[in-house]
Amino acid sequence: MVAGDRSDAGWRRALKSVATVGFWVLVWQAVAWSVGNSLLLAGPLETARALCSLVGQGAFWSVVAASLVRIVGGFLLSFVLGLALAALSSRWGLVRDLLQPLMSFVKSTPVVCIVVMLLIWFGSREVSMVAVLLVVLPAIYFSALEALAHLDGDIDEMLRLNEVSAGRRALAFVWPSIQPFLLATSRLVVGMSWKAGVAAELIGAPLGSIGERIYQAKILLETADLFAWTFVVIALAFACEKAFLAVLSASSGWSRQWSVAGRAQRTAVAPPAPEALALRDVTVSFDGQVVLDRIDWRLAAGGRACLLDPSGAGKTTMLEALARIVRPDSGTVEAPSRLSMAFQEPRLLERMSALDNVRLVAGRDLDVALAGGLLGELLPAEALSRPVSELSGGQRRRVELVRAVARPSQAVLLDEPFSSLDRATHEAAAAFVIRHLAGRTLLVATHDDGDARLLGAEAQRPLVAPGASRKGRAASSPGWRR
Repeated sequence: MVAGDRSDAGWRRALKSVATVGFWVLVWQAVAWSVGNSLLLAGPLETARALCSLVGQGAFWSVVAASLVRIVGGFLLSFVLGLALAALSSRWGLVRDLLQPLMSFVKSTPVVCIVVMLLIWFGSREVSMVAVLLVVLPAIYFSALEALAHLDGDIDEMLRLNEVSAGRRALAFVWPSIQPFLLATSRLVVGMSWKAGVAAELIGAPLGSIGERIYQAKILLETADLFAWTFVVIALAFACEKAFLAVLSASSGWSRQWSVAGRAQRTAVAPPAPEALALRDVTVSFDGQVVLDRIDWRLAAGGRACLLDPSGAGKTTMLEALARIVRPDSGTVEAPSRLSMAFQEPRLLERMSALDNVRLVAGRDLDVALAGGLLGELLPAEALSRPVSELSGGQRRRVELVRAVARPSQAVLLDEPFSSLDRATHEAAAAFVIRHLAGRTLLVATHDDGDARLLGAEAQRPLVAPGASRKGRAASSPGWRR
């Protein structure tokens, strides 16, 4: 759709909305005329005159401001508190178990009962703020808790392996993941907060509040003023909802930008000295299926090796054991503390660009220009700033390869790094690895015998050696996922 078509569609939607509102205003006016008593039903004309009169009064804006501060303050406080409690509950089951009955109780208690209790405890002045907090808090808490329970564990695992700090993980991964849940919930609770807040003011009638003015209009039978104040509440709720949803919608983009802020402090430095990789009599099993059976294997510091065992033999498990992602049943793993790894399956932050995916992991050892230069060796320039979700499978694979190589580490582990690449790109990617390996230890799991030659690596099949055949048969049995 071109820009002109989008503009015409926008005008059509706007005209349709105006026509719909106009229709119901006419219905309202017709019903008011038929009733013929403004004390029972004020029409839109009387309501408009009352609203204009209220807006012209100096006290109107102070009343609106007082209620706005309390209701919005209660909502924002409940939002922050709900997120904090959800994070604690997600981290510790005991906190979740303790909060569950409390949140369920607050969620099920009628608003009027909450307000009456709050009036006894806090008085009328702050009742609306506390009422909004208690009404909104369970919705935010349960929404955030559900979102945290569905975080992508593979992405979190990748970020932790690459030692991305907790703060940057929260900005780049956690917040963008839970934001859609919060966005859906906020569409309901922003308006709900105004209902609860004004209801609390109406019952408590604190001086200088919207609720108190509505109560006065009701006592004095000023129906037009009652309708006018109701219109003010609706307008305020609508404006607050639109403003908050706009900020919340944009927040995931901001958080992703902040996650790589300060990542351009200096250019690349030499990686730390390489270290050896070794498995000493290591056994790994899953659900009773033995995958690695008493494996003894070693790769010297700065060495290069390609694992060429057949599919299902346990190459991925071997790499994950070395990366300490998988815990062996027995035996000893020797590996450096700083590893970088390209996983077999895609583990990219989909809404971030190729450039930012690399910068997030590489740390301050890599400035923007150098990160772009590395990516530019394998990707077209126009692909670097696009979200990786828009890239082809082969381009995404190359981003992951650059990310693993760009991170300063003592050893590089690559699991099927050249899959989905055509032959020319395959050879260019292998040359890229060699060019930027900088003497680090390299271990590659692959099905292509030619990769050992391209990488100048030793071809190895440690998982089909004598004594490992039983493991190989078990790993290939139905139900094994590796």
